[in-house]
Amino acid sequence: MTTARSVPAADGVPLHVALDGPQDAPVTVVLVHGWTLDRRVWRPVTRSLATGPSPVRVVRPDHRGHGRSAPVDPATMTIDQLADDLAEVVAATAPAGPLVLAGHSMGGMTLMALAERHPDVMARAVGVALVATASGGLAERPFGLSPPAAAVYRRVQRRIAATRGWSRREHLGDPRLIAPATRWLLLGARPSPEAIRITCETVGGCRPLTVSGFQPTLEAHERDAALAAFADIPTVVLVGSRDRLTPVRAARRIADAVPSASLTIFPEAGHMLPLERVSGVASRIAALATGAVRTGELRSTA
Repeated sequence: MTTARSVPAADGVPLHVALDGPQDAPVTVVLVHGWTLDRRVWRPVTRSLATGPSPVRVVRPDHRGHGRSAPVDPATMTIDQLADDLAEVVAATAPAGPLVLAGHSMGGMTLMALAERHPDVMARAVGVALVATASGGLAERPFGLSPPAAAVYRRVQRRIAATRGWSRREHLGDPRLIAPATRWLLLGARPSPEAIRITCETVGGCRPLTVSGFQPTLEAHERDAALAAFADIPTVVLVGSRDRLTPVRAARRIADAVPSASLTIFPEAGHMLPLERVSGVASRIAALATGAVRTGELRSTA
C-alpha cells in the first residue's frame, strides 16, 4: 500500500514523496525519476520491489516542479538543487540504514551530483543503478540530432519558451495529442499499453516552465569526475538500444569511468526502461539490495 508525505526542501519548497513496502525492511531503495516525468514511472518497478520474495522499502520523490511537488522559480531548477532536495528527502524518510539509489535519466544525473555534494548520503549506499542516463555530452546532440538540426531546435525552443502562453500553461499537453511524438522520442519497439499510458500522462501533465527551466542545467551537466564515487559501490548501468535521449554511447561513457560497474543493453528498448523493461530493471535493483544482505554490508552501514 502506497502512502505519501510532504518533505520540505532546504528552501521551503514542499516535495511530494511516495512510500511503499515494509517499514522494517533491511534496505531502503530510493527511486529518482527523470526530467518532465514523476514518481509514477517507477510504479511498476516499485510493485515488484515492495511485494517480492524479499521486499524492500521504496521511496519515490517527485522532483521540484514535477508531479505533485510544488512549482518553483526556474532559477532553482538545477541538478545541484535536485541533489540537495534528495538529501533532504533521504534525511526525512530514511535517516539511517543502508540505501540502494536508482536514478532514471535526470534522476541518474541527480545521483552524480549527490555524490559530489552529499558524500555522507552516498556513504550509506550499498548499490547504485544508473538507468538510461548520462554523465555529460547532452549539449552535443540533443535527441540524436545533427549539429545543424540541434541549432535549429534550440532557436525554436527558446522562442516558444519566451511566449506568455508557454509560461501560463499548467500542463504541457493532452496525453492523447502528444502520444505520437512522445512515443517516437521516448519509447522503443512494441511498448506495453501501460508504458505508453504512464509516459504520455506524466509528460503531458508536466508544467511547461519545468520543461524549459531544466534545459540549461541538463546541457551544462558534465560529471565524469563524480563517477569516481561509485568505484567501490556495486553499480549497474542500464540502457536501451533505441534510447534517443541518452543513447548507448552515454552508457558506455559511464561504464568506462566506473570499470567495476556492469553494463546491460536492453535490445529494442527506448529511454523509458523503468516502464519498458520492468522485470529487468527491478531484478537488477533487487539484486543490489539482496547482495548487500548476503555480504553483510548492512551491519557496516546501519
